[in-house]
Amino acid sequence: MKAITYHKYGSADVLRFEDVDVPTPGVKEVLVKVHACSINDFDWGLLRGKPFVNKAINGFRKPRRTILGSDIAGEVVETGKEVTQFQKGDKVFGDISNYWGGFAEFVCAKENLLTFKPDFLSYTEAAALPQAGVLALQGVLDKMKVSEGQHVLINGAGGGSGSFAIQLAKHLGAEVTGVDSSIKLENMLKLGADQVIDYTKQDFTKNISSYDIIIDIYGTHGILDYKRALKPGGIYKMIGGSSSTIIQTMLFGSVISLFSNKKLGIIAHKPNKNLQTLLELADTGIIKPIVDKVFKLKDTAKAFEYFGNGLTMGKVVIDISGEN
Repeated sequence: MKAITYHKYGSADVLRFEDVDVPTPGVKEVLVKVHACSINDFDWGLLRGKPFVNKAINGFRKPRRTILGSDIAGEVVETGKEVTQFQKGDKVFGDISNYWGGFAEFVCAKENLLTFKPDFLSYTEAAALPQAGVLALQGVLDKMKVSEGQHVLINGAGGGSGSFAIQLAKHLGAEVTGVDSSIKLENMLKLGADQVIDYTKQDFTKNISSYDIIIDIYGTHGILDYKRALKPGGIYKMIGGSSSTIIQTMLFGSVISLFSNKKLGIIAHKPNKNLQTLLELADTGIIKPIVDKVFKLKDTAKAFEYFGNGLTMGKVVIDISGEN
């Protein structure tokens, strides 16, 4: 089968379009013919080995898992002998980030990582939903409990998780400020943001005591800067960002939270958590996966290069089967 591989850390130029063996499913696994797979920040970090935690996950000297891709949508073509949920021909999707391997024509995954793909989502849309949508849902509903009238700021609101977070926060009645680059401002307004900030022209952390909730996808400031921007009783949660901000938040977030009325912490990635809730929201039109561009499998390196420039509005998806 054809797959996108990498054998050393680096930028998009280390990716290779190669022939590899079709994997064989274990007893509790299914083999999926992949129709689409989207790029996430997690993939970008594992490709580069940055932040350093990604090398801890996937090997310090070189990648242990040589095929990236976790958000897949496709069709079951074979099942392990103990699989009970799926059968050959079922359309499925999900976040298989415990396995990876999605940027390939076939991939194996445990059945509990997959969900039936509904007909109202194309394969492309389904592949754009799991990881970014779940992280946004964790931020807006699970950890933050956003409610009507609160002022919510989303740093990195124009990307994958950010685009979902805007839609979810607006659905709950919040006043939403989206922060991203100038090219994404119009798109954030279309998604429902009440105000938008171009981070190259304005530093939102200098807006003292302005926000009830900050959902941080980029992690570009120091933890004390975020604390300053929160209202009394405010909450800051980090989804992604630089190594320094991650370390600061892990080390000092709980201390600040203990000795102040402002709470700061990290949202841990929990694959597929409340994915059915996302499907219900998508089915009723409350949220919609925003797909920026679609690339063919052989052009995955170009897709990563485009993703890495930081100008992606929504999700970048790889069309693998041509049936999307």
